[in-house]
Amino acid sequence: MGRKPKISPLQKHGVLVLNKPSGPTSADCLNSIKRELKQYKIGHAGTLDPLAEGVLLVMLGNATKLGPYLTGHDKVYSGSLTIGRTTDTYDIQGTETSTGDISGITEKMVEDEILAWNDLTSQEVPAYSAAKHNGKPLYELARNGEETPIKIKSIEIFDAEPLEVTLPMARFRVGCSAGTYIRSLVHSLGSRLGCGAVMESLRREESRPYRLSEAHDLDDVLADPDGFEARVIPLADALPHWHRFTVTGTMAASIRNGARIPVEDVCTDGLKIFEGERAMFLDHEGTALALMETKQIDGRLHWVILRGLWG
Repeated sequence: MGRKPKISPLQKHGVLVLNKPSGPTSADCLNSIKRELKQYKIGHAGTLDPLAEGVLLVMLGNATKLGPYLTGHDKVYSGSLTIGRTTDTYDIQGTETSTGDISGITEKMVEDEILAWNDLTSQEVPAYSAAKHNGKPLYELARNGEETPIKIKSIEIFDAEPLEVTLPMARFRVGCSAGTYIRSLVHSLGSRLGCGAVMESLRREESRPYRLSEAHDLDDVLADPDGFEARVIPLADALPHWHRFTVTGTMAASIRNGARIPVEDVCTDGLKIFEGERAMFLDHEGTALALMETKQIDGRLHWVILRGLWG
């Protein structure tokens, strides 16, 4: 029999917006919170590479059920790159694989290539990434010297802009769809310039709907156990970009039993609700009850359960 998961009386249920430091892995940060603050039920939405820093959404307790609804949103990053070299990981933490002549490269050329990111609709997945092939992460294949298949994924880039270019360095900001590899954007820039490029630093400024201004430093979180609860966004407030409805005790019981709820039984204030919209439902005490989505059933629009949050 498997080992039963630990249960902590200190377990919180909500989202911690963490300002991940550069250096540790995302998992390292979670393990520190788990160990030091007894948060045994924990997960995160959207991994950051060890080199990267910035917004990491940490899900606690029942909020771990929110993963699919927090990971798929747009991100905003700022970072820096150096032209004239390449590494196997596309960043400065990898092993150098080539150097290139930058004598013919101008600052305007680098600026134009950063702006050209806005036109990209796909990118190559780095060999050193968590993307899987036949059930194995690509980084595991790469570290074992095995051939890594070329994987292409669709992306959306918006608001890519150069912030400062002083050769061989450049700073940039870019908004992108979830799952975009900024290292690959940098690598592609170096390939187009013909001299190579590596990512020097990266900061996630937004993991929508959350921003860096809302994030808490890991050291501060760990040093203040008594203040931890105040830093956690309650489960009921964890999806601020969704509709939110409070229902009666009778309707809450129906939802717990898997019932579909006619939209007009909830939305009585003139709010227009269409098919495919989503909402957080709360019981009369303000406790998170379920994530719901509207669907047409027998010619009538109903709220149906996406994910129960009770218990």
